[in-house]
Amino acid sequence: MNDKLNAFARLLEIMDELREKCPWDKEQTLESLRKLTIEETYELADAILNNDLNGIKKELGDLMLHIVFYAKIGSEKGAFDMADVLNSINEKLVYRHPHVFGEVDVANSREVEQNWETLKLKEKGGNTRVLEGVPAAMPALIKANRIQEKASGVGFDWEYREQVWDKVKEEINELSVEIDQVDQDKIEGEFGDLFFALVNAARLYGIDPETALERTNLKFISRFHYLESQTLQKGKDLKKMRLDEMNEIWDEAKRLERM
Repeated sequence: MNDKLNAFARLLEIMDELREKCPWDKEQTLESLRKLTIEETYELADAILNNDLNGIKKELGDLMLHIVFYAKIGSEKGAFDMADVLNSINEKLVYRHPHVFGEVDVANSREVEQNWETLKLKEKGGNTRVLEGVPAAMPALIKANRIQEKASGVGFDWEYREQVWDKVKEEINELSVEIDQVDQDKIEGEFGDLFFALVNAARLYGIDPETALERTNLKFISRFHYLESQTLQKGKDLKKMRLDEMNEIWDEAKRLERM
């Protein structure tokens, strides 16, 4: 424990020095750090997807630096300091885990999630709407998943997860109708409804839709790179190849993945 506390204390001291003596660090504001924090978060997400444990360690360090940086700026403004940040999360964790720090009994993790959402509303006097805590700037796919989690947390959910597939089929049928009508605005709306239903299905089956889609992105990139490299080796122009020729190489890439 002392090693951890000493390391954290050293980071706080380094931050103080940087803020006082480094021209770049002295210029930073809450606003200027925001985009950098988002970038660091995505880099951490990449390391997690790649199961790069050393990378995860490094990216967590970068994010920790940002947290300390924000707290330092907050202290300069007289708004909050690192102790305030830590005390705030400590109190929140104890309050929202009455099954650990209190007398509440829970049967499973789902009940923990439901209690969490209920306690969040109580913290704010019960006046805050369930979905108000979802950041407006959150990417749409992640936002859809978070919206559904919050709604589920207060009991608005399917009784059985298998029921979601009827909703998916319903949305596909509605999309087909609008495609036949060639109404671009309504087609876009129905695509959104279909995406939302699929995100809901992923949630119900314990799948993170963002991770699932990124895995497919990476798989497509790998196969397409193989297609390009094989085309170059054969001295062909990808733009002049027939689709069946490209599909033959694509299928070869898929076979190699399974080996």
